[in-house]
Order: sequence, then structure tokens, then C-alpha cells
Amino acid sequence: MTTPTAHPDHGSHTAHEPHTYRVTPARVVRSEWHKLRSLRSSWIALGSAAVLMLAVGLFMGTTYTSDGGDSDVDTVVLVLYGSMLSTLCTVVLGILVTAGEYSTGLIRASLTAVPRRLPVLWAKAAVFAATVFVTMLATSLVTFLVAQFFLHDTDQAASLGARGVFGAVVGNAAGITLLSLIALGLGALLRSVPGAIGAYIGGVLILPEVLSMFPYSAVKSALTYFPTQAAGVLGSATPLEGDASVGGAVIALCLWAGASLGAAALLLSRRDA
Repeated sequence: MTTPTAHPDHGSHTAHEPHTYRVTPARVVRSEWHKLRSLRSSWIALGSAAVLMLAVGLFMGTTYTSDGGDSDVDTVVLVLYGSMLSTLCTVVLGILVTAGEYSTGLIRASLTAVPRRLPVLWAKAAVFAATVFVTMLATSLVTFLVAQFFLHDTDQAASLGARGVFGAVVGNAAGITLLSLIALGLGALLRSVPGAIGAYIGGVLILPEVLSMFPYSAVKSALTYFPTQAAGVLGSATPLEGDASVGGAVIALCLWAGASLGAAALLLSRRDA
């Protein structure tokens, strides 16, 4: 008599197999978003940036007088003068997002989970840029409207619908975001928080001031496309004569940010974590 052969129940084995998760761009972005929002430094830096811009704008609005000699100052520049301080906060945050992971060792876990490496950098940049832009745009709009409440009877009174004003407010947020992306790239490139901060201060803030002392027209023309100068164009409703065009400033800032992130990506793919 032939003993019946028991056939394995393929369905039962399949049901008990561990479920595997694929690494997808969306999941990497979601992971970076969770990391960014769970860090106390993120809330402190973004909160400080918003408070500083609003505080300076409120100060400008409440203390401005039409006979003070500042009537020729761009309205958006005057109101959003605190953007310089806000940028310092977001720049430091951008450096912490990348270089901070190297200092804590968390980067090893990130790159182990995503062995291809580069998606981690792109996800960090995308999440950080979106967060900074939304925060700074909302803060810029609120600051402008609050300051204009006090400027309504002065020669700096303007509405968001006035020529160039809304574009300058949006451009201000975009300029802060792109400057901060340069810092994020420097953090990933140098893997050191103090080193990246020093490189940003020296290369982005101090170097243009040093070069401006050279009496050459070619140097002065080139300086209009340096990061801080280009960001100033984006945040102005009436750019000064000799400044870069808005389109040129956008392209210049994108190229600076792209160069910083590109150099970081190149080294990330070639050296150990």
C-alpha cells in the first residue's frame, strides 16, 4: 500500500514569512522629517528665527518716522531687516542637520538603513528646505502685515498688492532657504559643526567684504552674484542699480546651493561614514 505524501501548505509558510520593507524615496523623506521635527534644536532654531524677524519688524514699524531720512529705503527691506538674524539661526540648523549627525554618530544608522547613501542627503535637503521656506514665508508675511499696521500713515506705507512687494516677501523666504541649504551642504561636506560654521562665516559673509575692497569692475560685477548679495536682491521690491536681476539672483543662489550639496554628495559616495 502506498502511503499518501503530505504536500506542504505553501500558504501557511507564506503567512509566517517576515515582511520586508523596501527603501523608497518617500520612506527616506518621511524618516528625515521625523528626525527633524523630533529634535529640540529644530524648534529652537526655527522659533528663534521667527521671533527675531517679527521683533525687528515690529521695532522698525513702531519707531519709524517719515522725517527720519530713511524714506529711500526699500519698504520690504526695512520691515524684514531682521532676516539677517533669522538667517543665522536657519544656517546653524542646516549645519546641525548634517554635521550634527556625524558628531553624534547617528549618521551610521542612517546610512546602514539606506546603503545607497545619496538618497539620505537629498531627503535631508528636501525636508529642511521645505520646512525653512514655509516657516520663513509665514513669518515674513506676518511681520510685513504687522509692521505695516504701524506704517500706514508714513511714507513707507505699502500693501502686499503693491508692485514688487509680494514677490519680495516670497523672495526673502526663498533667499533664506537657499542660504541655509548652502550651510547644510557645508555641514555634510566638512562633517564638523564648528568647521562648517567657520566656513560659512568666512566664505559667505566675510569673503565678499574682502573682495569688495579690490578696485576692479569685474570683481564688483561678480560680487553681485555671491550668495548674500543675491539673496538681498530677492528680498527687495525695488532692486538697486547695479544689482543682479531677480532671475540672475535666483540662478546664482541655486548654483551656490547646488555646488555645496554636489560636493557633499561626491564625497559622501566615496568615503566612509
